[in-house]
Amino acid sequence: MNRLGARTLDIKVQVREAPGECYVVELSGEIDVYTSPKVKDAVSDLIDRGVYNLVINLENVRYIDSTGLGVLIGGLKRVREHGGTVNLVCSNPQIRKIFDITGLVKIFGIFDNEDAAMKALV
Repeated sequence: MNRLGARTLDIKVQVREAPGECYVVELSGEIDVYTSPKVKDAVSDLIDRGVYNLVINLENVRYIDSTGLGVLIGGLKRVREHGGTVNLVCSNPQIRKIFDITGLVKIFGIFDNEDAAMKALV
């Protein structure tokens, strides 16, 4: 929140092309009901452009709520319709625990670094 008490968007989204016809979406900050539309827009834009293999890097994500998880699941569902996949990079134990508790470790490939996540796509 800023000094006036208004909620500020605390998410940075960087998209970059990676070898092997995949893209990396690097997220920094918090993914919640306020910031998840920005994440959804970035992922949807890539899918609309025909990119179906994504690595979403959550290494600098401090918090993710159910809305953020929903955005990731929605992206995974859309790329799977085209034979693609979404691998996650997550080394933060608190964020990883959320994926463990929710059972999402069974549907996402979750890796400790980008290299491993990209190698698993090809």
